[in-house]
Amino acid sequence: MAILLCYGGAPAILALHRRPSPMSISNCLFQMRASSSLPFTDQKAKYYQHLEIAVDVVERACRLCVDVQRSLLSSDGKIVQKIDSTPVTIADFGVQALISLELSLQFPSIPLVAEEDSGFVRKSNLVDAVFHVVRENSTWGQGELSHDMVLKAIDRGGKDALSHGPEPTTYWVLDPIDGTRGFVKGGEALYVVGLALVVEGEIVLGVMGCPNWKNDNSENFDDEDSISTSGIIMIAHVGCGTWRSRLSSSSSQQCFNSDVPNNWIRCSVDTFRQIHEASFCIPESKTWESFPLSKHFTAIPNARIDDRNQVLLLPTCCGSLCKYLMVASGRASAFILGSKWATSIKVWDHAVGVVCVQEAGGKVSDWKGTKLNFSADGSHRRVLVPQGGILVSNGSLHHLLLQAIV
Repeated sequence: MAILLCYGGAPAILALHRRPSPMSISNCLFQMRASSSLPFTDQKAKYYQHLEIAVDVVERACRLCVDVQRSLLSSDGKIVQKIDSTPVTIADFGVQALISLELSLQFPSIPLVAEEDSGFVRKSNLVDAVFHVVRENSTWGQGELSHDMVLKAIDRGGKDALSHGPEPTTYWVLDPIDGTRGFVKGGEALYVVGLALVVEGEIVLGVMGCPNWKNDNSENFDDEDSISTSGIIMIAHVGCGTWRSRLSSSSSQQCFNSDVPNNWIRCSVDTFRQIHEASFCIPESKTWESFPLSKHFTAIPNARIDDRNQVLLLPTCCGSLCKYLMVASGRASAFILGSKWATSIKVWDHAVGVVCVQEAGGKVSDWKGTKLNFSADGSHRRVLVPQGGILVSNGSLHHLLLQAIV
């Protein structure tokens, strides 16, 4: 079950007025995390409640993705191409609708900036399919969620939904599925559901869910048989650090974290201080030779060798947020992204990754060393315009890398 997204739906603002009753999810009651489940107290975290809700909705979204991916891989001939030539599935729409609905319920005054709108869903008679996956994973009871509410929830994050003023404001940023190529590929390919909260121009919290994350220290991300997976949820709150916890079995008869203790592990970037010691990620569509750093270092895809002119280039994974996740968890030292043109870099591909890397001890800037400006496109808050590109690092290497890539 996979579909194409075409932009062009009419915007709509979703208004929710009451708390619905909970419902079952895949024959299992989804257990929302208790107030004590985060790895720090609400006294230390100004946006504690926002983060609790964000963790819950991202976990629900991961459940939706796993179920939709299973149905996608069991059918043929249903993958088509989006306008920008990247595949997109029904999960994109379902995740955006689900998260938009739940956030509107809890925080109705906070708007949403997100990737999709409902134009193609409306025109292509796909409303029922999206409605079904949202209903199965939401807190709304039977008969309380309508098709129109789901469509409006999608459009609440669309490009024409809201115009921000010139002053700093508060809003959510959502990438429903970062790494749709990985999602469609199936197997152990990585993809991420990413949600961040921006307050007065600063990213104050973020949550990333990656159902196919391999939970060990292996650097061989392409070997599907070498290690088992159970997924990861990564959270960050300004001033409280970055933390990760495992997602439970991806079986449709179980729920994420319903039977797993909330054992959070503090995340830290790696400690390499020399470029030749570091491991790198780059976009899967690019070669190492396309980056200025290749003038000084040769990239190798296998084990490190003692050569000061070589660096380790990790196997590519789809999407930008997967690479932020790798840097924040210490599996990669740096992620380098070039800018082709001003409108090519979207805020939802980076917002949650920025706060996770920074709270893990890393640094994010453009190629001139300037902090990313998430208000660069004025009223829409959808586009980043970095000088040269974006550099994500463990912090210790940042200055050296900036010198090498200019």
